[in-house]
Amino acid sequence: MEESLELRLQDGAGLQMKDLVPVIVVSVKPAFEETKTWYPTAALVTLIKLFGTAGLRSCEACMAPRVYAAEGALEQTTGDLSAAEIVRLDAIARGQSAPARSAIWLDENAEGVSFKIVDLKNSRIVAAENFDANLTELKRTRKNVAMARELDRRARGDALTHTFIDFGVFPHQHVSLDWTEQWGNDNCNLSGFTLSLFDPIFGVGASYYRVIPQALNLMVGLQLTVSIPNALISVVGNSGGNNLLGDNLFTGVLVARLPIASSNFGAVMTLSTNGRFTLGISLLNISILPILP
Repeated sequence: MEESLELRLQDGAGLQMKDLVPVIVVSVKPAFEETKTWYPTAALVTLIKLFGTAGLRSCEACMAPRVYAAEGALEQTTGDLSAAEIVRLDAIARGQSAPARSAIWLDENAEGVSFKIVDLKNSRIVAAENFDANLTELKRTRKNVAMARELDRRARGDALTHTFIDFGVFPHQHVSLDWTEQWGNDNCNLSGFTLSLFDPIFGVGASYYRVIPQALNLMVGLQLTVSIPNALISVVGNSGGNNLLGDNLFTGVLVARLPIASSNFGAVMTLSTNGRFTLGISLLNISILPILP
């Protein structure tokens, strides 16, 4: 939690230090009997690291029953604090210091800690988040957001770039690199540019694949490449360009990829018009160069 908030304060991502301090600490409540002796102190140490001793103010009366006496009235409050009550308690205890701009709650829960900052001028919630030791809630949130964005992209019909690197190693060799765009009403079509090694020796061409969701997202398609060495020899030597290096000038490769669960790996099978059959592994959406999609 400390590292996450420190980065957000440094980057100014929704949290500006000048708008928060002085900060009044409302609650640092432990969740377990075995943590009640040390958790409040550990939480305060963390907050001091984040906001500094000059910007942090403790509200010791915030967690105790409050009694307010006035002419003809006596009020006792034991429930949660409102922003107005926090401002009133701060005014009683701060003396000549500047009024607190925000209030902070940092309580322990069953999985970790819950964090909340409220602007005391307008009761606006500045930040609120749960932190656990393995950041499972944050990871789950990111996964859900990514899924929602993907569904929204599919609804709009926007294209999505995919990168595939195939390594066929047995019984022959086939290495290819594909950049493809995902398109179509059902988002099951992929087409794009391909580079190939060994089958042919060095080829450039196009590819098309069809994804079959009912078959564990099996991807079946075709690569059609031109052998660059044969094409150059054909132009320079004025020959037919066939089988000069053991390859045809044009090569078609039938490709089948099967993703392994939800990982970035898959099994690949290829069969080319050069009579070569391979089995191997495919890297899904792993880019070799950062400048490439």
